[in-house]
Amino acid sequence: MTTPDWVDHVVWWQVYPLGFTGAEQAAPETDAPVRHRLPHLTAWLDYLVEMGASGLALGPVFASETHGYDTTDYYHIDPRLGDDADFDELVREAHARGIRVLLDGVFNHTGRSFAPFRQALEQGPEASTADWFGITWPEGWTPGTEPDYADFEGHHHLVALNHAEPAVADFVADVMKHWLGRGADGWRLDAAYAVPSPFWAAVLDNVRSEFPDAYFVGEYIHGDYPADVLAGHLDAVTQYELWKAVWSSLAEANFYELAAALERHNTFLDTFVPLTFIGNHDVTRIASRLDPSGRLAHALVLLFTLPGTPVVYYGDEQGYRGIKEDRAGGDDDIRPSFPASPDELSAIGQPLYHLHQELIGLRRRHHWVHAARARVHSLSNEQLVYEVYDAGHSLFVAMNLADTSVTVQVPAAARDVLAGAGGLDGTGGRLALPASGWAVLGPAS
Repeated sequence: MTTPDWVDHVVWWQVYPLGFTGAEQAAPETDAPVRHRLPHLTAWLDYLVEMGASGLALGPVFASETHGYDTTDYYHIDPRLGDDADFDELVREAHARGIRVLLDGVFNHTGRSFAPFRQALEQGPEASTADWFGITWPEGWTPGTEPDYADFEGHHHLVALNHAEPAVADFVADVMKHWLGRGADGWRLDAAYAVPSPFWAAVLDNVRSEFPDAYFVGEYIHGDYPADVLAGHLDAVTQYELWKAVWSSLAEANFYELAAALERHNTFLDTFVPLTFIGNHDVTRIASRLDPSGRLAHALVLLFTLPGTPVVYYGDEQGYRGIKEDRAGGDDDIRPSFPASPDELSAIGQPLYHLHQELIGLRRRHHWVHAARARVHSLSNEQLVYEVYDAGHSLFVAMNLADTSVTVQVPAAARDVLAGAGGLDGTGGRLALPASGWAVLGPAS
């Protein structure tokens, strides 16, 4: 099993389509007309390219009841977003610009309106799909009697699939192959941590037999990432440990937490290259956490100079704010709509967008960073100097969180300032950083 070569170069722009396009919060009546909203997203592909990204990571686009993670039909585009033709056009336009497309597959659970589940409820224990779910049938079941069933983490409207049932594995593999055949380049596997690893291994081996160039990344929040990757035959998992360390270290001025996370990150890289991010559709916006501190730029520098496959969550590049809340509708603030075109964005976000362009450009000129390693050279609560390296390359990064300027020691090989604001002394080895400053340095050119 090898990860496709194209992943070495990709920078994802992650979009939650139902929010991005301003779709209704719930699925319309069955006879409601299709709303062709995916073209709204197609109109932003040039913006993605101009930022420097090369991949579009889509949130749920399949028919669902509400937020997309309660899928009802895995073979049809959500009518709030459009139809197959709209999807095909989006993929065609993306590929014409060299943009890869990642789909979001919710294969741990379904919505209650998922046809095989409705069939099981209507026909009872003898239904051909009864074993697709963890249903507890009452003794002497009669039609119309609602049985108990396994769900996702106590959310009873999300019906857990039975991953020990071979028909479920065949179904999931067929869904994946269907959309890869329509042009998708890979899959994000939602709540992958809640699915037994042997299920993923069997399904992904099946899919790769027809689509060897596809990429599969699982959503894992904590645990033994390398073991999960190997057991599930995944290419990568989401690096939540590093995400937490980045924002927490910057918010609390505690680089020791980040340094410890980087040691763990290096051990993961011995097995796989994680998906790295500082924001996504499930967490409070990075600008809401860090912008008041003046340390938002530091988070971006970490994202684009550390090893991993980086993801930018739509709106983060414009400084969008949003607080994740643990309540019904608590995700709405972090999944906003975007205007019809980039021309309608506020000028307030332009400096941050340009910083994304600068740092993504730096990353793409040093694409070897993707699977490199990191080592810390100098560490205190408010200052950090680290090196990213492989067998033939090095970059050096220096950060200052203090509200006063400082001078830090950097390795003698750090000779040129490539980005940021820092002054090297004439002989090298010492770097002056302004208050809340940072710099990326390289060897002498």
